Amino acid sequence: MPTDKNPHTINQPTPSKRKVLFVLSVDTEEEFDWDGEFPQQNCSVRNVQKIPEFQAFCESLSIRPTYLVDYPVANDTASAAILSTIAQSGQAEIGAHLHPWCTPPFEGGNSERESHVINLPSDLVQRKLSTLTATIKANIGITPKAFRTGRWGTDAAILKVTLSEGYHIDSSVYPYYSNEYFSCHHAIGIPYWPSLRNPDKAGSQQNILEIPVTAGFNRPNFPFWGKVHHTLSSPLIAPLHLVALAWSTKTLRKLYLSPELSTTTDLTTLIDAAVNSQHPVIHMYLHSSSLLPGHNAFTHSDDDQSKFYKRIQHAVEHLTAQTDVTFCTLSEVKSHLQSGFSDYCFPSPSD
Repeated sequence: MPTDKNPHTINQPTPSKRKVLFVLSVDTEEEFDWDGEFPQQNCSVRNVQKIPEFQAFCESLSIRPTYLVDYPVANDTASAAILSTIAQSGQAEIGAHLHPWCTPPFEGGNSERESHVINLPSDLVQRKLSTLTATIKANIGITPKAFRTGRWGTDAAILKVTLSEGYHIDSSVYPYYSNEYFSCHHAIGIPYWPSLRNPDKAGSQQNILEIPVTAGFNRPNFPFWGKVHHTLSSPLIAPLHLVALAWSTKTLRKLYLSPELSTTTDLTTLIDAAVNSQHPVIHMYLHSSSLLPGHNAFTHSDDDQSKFYKRIQHAVEHLTAQTDVTFCTLSEVKSHLQSGFSDYCFPSPSD
């Protein structure tokens, strides 16, 4: 009797999807003109009023956000109440985000250089972080365990301060990014136990875990393509504009998993490349000020904000279709990986 079935596919097992964790971290902070002065007093935190709506959106997609809160937000009665309610729901995590320019005590300058935590004396960072942590505890009612520096980047001194203040997770590494003050070009792009002597390297300590945001390229094997991209960007070769040519032809694109910086296509392309590179964690990030149109460079209008939400939704739906995804907070990432999630092996220590 004829059949339309292919005998070679009968009873063939369905290929299993790769298991990944998805986390969304939000730098929850004041809104201000990023091209202007760094505000120290009377900071506006109106964007936090938009977080309940954003939280509902996240829950509709099963996302469990981590809100990394800075001092002006934690010190504002209305904002702290909003975040306390969200924390009590159990659908999100509250961590800490240190903006040095608006966190007491105020000492030294307030220029671009001092806006980067890693440029401050470690004893001043300790006092500022202690103030931030105590304010979150007092006003939001939780003890934060996840931390991110302001303006990204960490070093041995700052990591030790972070650990001494009771934090178990750091998320200050921004892979393949650099500025005049620090470079993450050679940092590890997947979760690892950082060396207390050089946080860009894996170490033997297991008290604080580094969970970088997802950044890389439109091709798998990010470390290799990172070296290629870095070479093309070198002073000798940069005048040839090969990076721009590689971008326009889609031969090589450096991408960041943020709806603020990437189109829907670039977000899904980066997700596919990260999954194919066997990244156990897909880590998206954004700023809370993007939730209030007209208050940063990413969402100027309601239309921009609508596109912003759609990028997140499409990226998450794409990831869900391609993988066996578990949605979690930063602290939950640590718990999953320590429990042997998908047989993940932490990078070997180099110290």
